[in-house]
Amino acid sequence: MADQPAPVARLSDAVVRYPARSVGPIDLTVQPGDILAIVGASGAGKSTALRLLAGLERPDQGQALTTPGRTGLVFQAPTLMPWASALDNVALPLDLARIPRVQARDRAAAALAAVGLGDRLDARPHQLSGGMAMRVALARALVDRPALLLLDEPFAALDSVTRRRLIEDLHRLWVEGAPRPAVVFVTHDVDEAVYLAARTVVLDAATGAVAAAVASPGVLPRPAEWRLDPAYRTAVETVAAALAATMEAAT
Repeated sequence: MADQPAPVARLSDAVVRYPARSVGPIDLTVQPGDILAIVGASGAGKSTALRLLAGLERPDQGQALTTPGRTGLVFQAPTLMPWASALDNVALPLDLARIPRVQARDRAAAALAAVGLGDRLDARPHQLSGGMAMRVALARALVDRPALLLLDEPFAALDSVTRRRLIEDLHRLWVEGAPRPAVVFVTHDVDEAVYLAARTVVLDAATGAVAAAVASPGVLPRPAEWRLDPAYRTAVETVAAALAATMEAAT
């Protein structure tokens, strides 16, 4: 039997203690090329898990391990530099890595073209719609070809049509990756989680520990009309029921 590849990231019995409560223990493994969604009630610890995976926070107990390689981050807001063009915003990680300016701008332009903004290189953030600004943030996260892409409810403030388009774009960019990045996506939207990810992890509302893990049926990216597939609806209801159970137990 061939050896299993080393995981991109892993949380093992990870606990973070805050003044008012503790989150965990969380056990979570992210394999290369995996797409994982994390759902949970507000305050369950979804963003904590993401920060642990990103190395932005260390556990007070247990381990948070990541393999060497770049990590891309997309937050709930695009967090773009308001004075800079879309091109310069996307090139920022390359500038910080001291990539030569011409090469960095060429790669940033290609990343913007990949998210459908090849004609908006010079646009400032205030000239972009919310969906466009989030595309710029996604291009910036991917321009450095990360091994791990972490997204913290990036589409929450967008309308449903724009959200669907961006999910399709994310699937396309994942397919085109060489190699494909592992993706961890935090969301409140159960339908979005099941559609986007190969599996969905439900965090316990009271503790933040993993309460359930549900595999999504079918292949990625999704075929047309997959949301009408009964297997998709069954998976959505399974995740929703697991989420509801954790919330009821916490009351």
